[in-house]
Amino acid sequence: MARKFLAELMDHNELRGLLSDEHFSVNGTQIRTIRPARAAMASAIFTARSAATPRMPRPRIPRRSFIARDGAKEAKLSFMGHTLMENRSGLIVAAALTQATGTAERKAAEEMIVRHSPGARRITPGADKGYDAAAFLADMRTLNVTPHIAQNISGRRSAVDGRTARHAGYAVGQRKRKRIEEPFGWGKTIGGLARLMLRGVEKLGFKFTLTMAGYNLIRLPKLIAAQA
Repeated sequence: MARKFLAELMDHNELRGLLSDEHFSVNGTQIRTIRPARAAMASAIFTARSAATPRMPRPRIPRRSFIARDGAKEAKLSFMGHTLMENRSGLIVAAALTQATGTAERKAAEEMIVRHSPGARRITPGADKGYDAAAFLADMRTLNVTPHIAQNISGRRSAVDGRTARHAGYAVGQRKRKRIEEPFGWGKTIGGLARLMLRGVEKLGFKFTLTMAGYNLIRLPKLIAAQA
């Protein structure tokens, strides 16, 4: 439902003059979750056991260490939110949430690009060095996409060749893509994404996508007024 709302919002007649159909950026951010119910239960169990056991001068497993480990486990970064941003307006046109894996960003980027622009026209999505992988670039070109990805040359050879990096549009895309951090920052400071008390990809994905739609709604009045 949140994905449908975002798609219909970005397809509104008043927005069409704000959006290009060619220049985009893609990125992902880690989403932190906490589970207060489980943390509280673990604390209660430990307290009950401590009450039933005589105090020792130097307990083998101190209470502080137990709670720190349990808290770290519950706050583990195990999800990633992904967005596809239109470069001209800085609005989010697609969003997704996945489990955090080594390939999650690239896989989610491909799915969002296919969903938003299914090969009918060539687009040029910008991205950071994390997307500089030969297999990902090959898949993008199969989809009629020219990826403007930052070259990762730290002890390796970049998969982004000179034919792409030499064009002026590549440099512009690299500047524009940095704006994609703005909705992530807004979502975590204002939109409630900093430490979510939710479980599962479906619920977290609903919250993440709805928050990105909220970011768009906050920015739309100024963008529409500037266009008038």
